[in-house]
Amino acid sequence: MIYKRKDVVATQRILLKLSGEALAGEKKTGFDEETVRKVALQVGQLTEKGIQVGIVIGGGNFWRGRTSEHIDRVKADQIGMLATVMNCIYVSEQFRSVGMQTEILTPFECGSFTKLFSKDRAVKYLSAGKVVFFAGGTGHPYFSTDTGVVLRAVEVEADVILLAKSVDGVYDDDPMKNPQAKKYEEVTIDEVIAKNLQVVDMTASILARDNRMPMWVFGLNEENSIVNTVNGRFHGTKVSVSTTN
Repeated sequence: MIYKRKDVVATQRILLKLSGEALAGEKKTGFDEETVRKVALQVGQLTEKGIQVGIVIGGGNFWRGRTSEHIDRVKADQIGMLATVMNCIYVSEQFRSVGMQTEILTPFECGSFTKLFSKDRAVKYLSAGKVVFFAGGTGHPYFSTDTGVVLRAVEVEADVILLAKSVDGVYDDDPMKNPQAKKYEEVTIDEVIAKNLQVVDMTASILARDNRMPMWVFGLNEENSIVNTVNGRFHGTKVSVSTTN
């Protein structure tokens, strides 16, 4: 379902992961509306070409409960799941404002706010050209949105996961703290796991490896980065599946 030429990469179905922090812009909390609308316009260009787009959004612009010393982990994770629902409702409405059709699916009931996730329902919406937001993570504590995005990508048989972050790729050290950190152009998922490169958390990394799900990491704030990535003008890091599995 993926074919490659030197100048272009075409996909039929992608899963886009947006970090909450990246959507917050320089404010680091809440939303930066200009950033979100730029994302909406880029995704609109993809759907106009017939590319099916699912989206998972982290909750870090509202909540990072794991840093709390006074809240039970289960409750902290539940708050984080609800933060992702809020993010998806907001971003979904921004997408609708520029003419796209959207649906929000969650692994738990949210009344009339969302619809309950199933693979059949998700694939039906994607095939109809709707942008599908997968909110609420896996629905269970102790699993991050990293695991959620890989799980949903595997379930809906996506071609690739696009990880749009505040950092423009995968490095051998934190580039914010170490200006000498080396950026990888391509790395295998086995190397990511062995070197603990933290592209996604370890549970998500193993799930991606076992299901041969490639991931491309790039900076959201680069001009037209989502469209450029899909069209082959890619400046991030490709996390490829192992050829030995």
